[in-house]
Amino acid sequence: MMAAATHPFLEMPSPFETEVGKLLLRESPTATAGEVNALRARLLDESYDKPFVVDDGELRYLYFNTRLMQSAMRIATPDTLELRYTQLMMSFLLFLPRPQRLALIGLGGGSLLKFCHRQLPAATFTAIEIDADVIAFGEAFLLPPPAAGLQIVHTDGVAWLEQQPPGIDALLIDAFDAHGFAPALASRDFLQCAWDKLSAKGVLVINLAGEAERYAGLVAEAMAVFDEQAIVVPVPEDGNHVLLAFRERHFEPRWRWLHNHAKELRARHGLDFPVMAQKIERAARQSVARDMAGAGRRAR
Repeated sequence: MMAAATHPFLEMPSPFETEVGKLLLRESPTATAGEVNALRARLLDESYDKPFVVDDGELRYLYFNTRLMQSAMRIATPDTLELRYTQLMMSFLLFLPRPQRLALIGLGGGSLLKFCHRQLPAATFTAIEIDADVIAFGEAFLLPPPAAGLQIVHTDGVAWLEQQPPGIDALLIDAFDAHGFAPALASRDFLQCAWDKLSAKGVLVINLAGEAERYAGLVAEAMAVFDEQAIVVPVPEDGNHVLLAFRERHFEPRWRWLHNHAKELRARHGLDFPVMAQKIERAARQSVARDMAGAGRRAR
């Protein structure tokens, strides 16, 4: 478990035309003008190899480069889910309303951690992050300190999962580097390990971002491992897809019940679960996952 720590940041004006405000960097706050100019040049030519934060006064963003925004936090309401795909990742509550054990691979700015910590206080939550610089920015994103039932582990997500006992109710995957989705998490071996570690009615939730053809192979592998019990839901507002894969044998959604249950979840957690349920049912009936998996198989 990571202990709370204080990390000084270097603040500098944003050098980007499209991302205004100030930048927070994990560099010495006493950097000289020459060092700051060198950092500015590396940021602009994308040779800077650490994550950084853009703060425009209202929103705070985590970036690996300006083409790959990793997380967003509204400063006035830091525990809300600002991005639509993070909201949709919480749709596992439609199928598993009272989870006891949650895990997240890929901390980012900690939006999912903060939301689950506040909204699901009875559940244990473990976030796994391989990049120490990402963890260090937890202070900038106002993450709560480690506590009973809440921990951030600095390690490789694949290795961590292999060592866990079964019984994870929801395994959330939101793991990206400067080049896109972490490839080690797209293999059949990893997805089989995820299936093995889920509880009997557990749900795997994966954020898929970038060009759809680049992760069609992952969808194909997930469909194979989970016996085609998977739904892929487009998130056009963010340019993402979210994959939901279900460990329960002979999984069959009860759509009418889910739409009624969604209203209760909206009242309890403040997210628009009724709209999520509609999108999930539409994606299931349109066989988005099956079509995407077929494209992945043909591309091999």
